[in-house]
Amino acid sequence: MAFTTNGGNGEYSYSNNSSFQRGAADAAKELINEAIAEKLDIQNFSSSNTFRVTDLGCSVGPNTILAMQNIVDAVELKYQSQGHNTPEFQVFFNDIASNDFNTLFISLPPDRKYYAAAVPGSFYSRLFPNASLHVVFSSYALQCLSQVPKEVLDKSSPAWNKGRIHYSNASDKVVQSYAAQYAKDMECFLNARAQEVVYGGFIVIIIPGRPNGLPHSQAMVNMVGEILGSCLLDMAKKGIISEEKVDTFNLPTYFASPQEVEAIVERNGCFRLERIEILPQAIPSGNFSRGKVMSSQLRAGMEGMFKEHFGEEIIDELFDALHKKFDESSIFESGNGSTLFVLLNRIATV
Repeated sequence: MAFTTNGGNGEYSYSNNSSFQRGAADAAKELINEAIAEKLDIQNFSSSNTFRVTDLGCSVGPNTILAMQNIVDAVELKYQSQGHNTPEFQVFFNDIASNDFNTLFISLPPDRKYYAAAVPGSFYSRLFPNASLHVVFSSYALQCLSQVPKEVLDKSSPAWNKGRIHYSNASDKVVQSYAAQYAKDMECFLNARAQEVVYGGFIVIIIPGRPNGLPHSQAMVNMVGEILGSCLLDMAKKGIISEEKVDTFNLPTYFASPQEVEAIVERNGCFRLERIEILPQAIPSGNFSRGKVMSSQLRAGMEGMFKEHFGEEIIDELFDALHKKFDESSIFESGNGSTLFVLLNRIATV
């Protein structure tokens, strides 16, 4: 079960429903510029005439285009400020093979300063040659697991997550299964990048998460999952879908704390954690239905997954119900929302 964001430019396309992700990227922009200006040692790359950047989990735009242009501009300024000739830039846009790369590439600005290429495949495995990348960027993608933990779907397991679609408010066994899957996936991600990123190169990660010590059930991202699950249970009670269908569905997402991320990076040993910060979570505001905005954003990112498991005929009713429940809830006032900004530097290892 993989996340495939809605392509095209329709009402529920990701390109028209990704303002939360855009807000997080905007909040991180100055941190990225500062890191490149102060910490990126371009002397390490003096033998290369090409500077290579990738966005892992790029989706269909426009956020990836803005992020890549910002990184290219910041690196170009760094070279110029130190009196070096500006290298040529190559940007790789990565996502799973079913991503709508056509919409993405149609949107690329014609006057861009880089050569663009698509790289399909999972970022939990190798995607590039050894020591070929200088900056790796990933925004709102690494919370997606490579798979749902097998134990939560196993009726004979103590971690069977019957009647729920996520780990929030679930048993400790369920939470532990999700945390273990996240740690395993992140280790795969870092091991792959350790081979692909040059020494001195950066990895910039922006992910929705939760503050240290905050119970999973109080994190806004997990409250969203609870409300989504309640909509499915309501539909099961009405006979629209079966309870068994709900029991065999779990969201493949995990929202880590800074401490969890730090521990995984330390165990890996190939990167130095230069910076980790909590950015404020973007929450919709204004004279409109915040519930509608939130449900549309979730639909843009998750619709394909729900279609695959429950069938296309329930989609409109599911997300209409979600919209109403969001408006009736206090999630926007009581939920603790946060986004993690993580900066890693590839170091030489013994």
